[in-house]
Amino acid sequence: MTLLASPLLSLRHFHHDDLDAFTRYRQDPDVARYQSWEYFTRPQAELLFEQMNEIPFGTPDNWFQIAIEHAEFGMVGDFGLHFVDDYQVELGITLDPKWQGKGIAKSALNLLLTYLFDHLKKHRVYAVTDIRNHGSYRLFESAGFRREGSFLENCFLKGEWCSEYLYALLASEWEVRNIVRK
Repeated sequence: MTLLASPLLSLRHFHHDDLDAFTRYRQDPDVARYQSWEYFTRPQAELLFEQMNEIPFGTPDNWFQIAIEHAEFGMVGDFGLHFVDDYQVELGITLDPKWQGKGIAKSALNLLLTYLFDHLKKHRVYAVTDIRNHGSYRLFESAGFRREGSFLENCFLKGEWCSEYLYALLASEWEVRNIVRK
């Protein structure tokens, strides 16, 4: 099911056929560097797919993956959406490295924000990113997210203490931003 589309990109629910591409780019060490996994396997992808299909999309306190599909090249990445409650969504983005740096992530993020704020009427969307992941936090800043905080060595990941930034965007800020852009 497609959630929202532009001429170039669409955001949609995962299909079983997505799992090969999903597994392939998540196995890339550069993709996994700031993620919770070290090496992502096809059985992990299968399990995640099964778990997502067990509960209705958008159920509070659950994570769901949304495919980012390019009109010509197919699935190029995904969003992780944590529906914290009825009003807030935490998000993360993973893009296949061969599609990074081409504006796809920003276009996909704008589509997702349109879906979350304009269609689902969410109040607040936020993301937490490793402070070393410059591409990630620059993406959120370019989309109008505010840096709400920074956490010093708050996360022990892959044998080291990591620091993180918290970014957020309110529906009211999204609305003002869209008025200014028109």
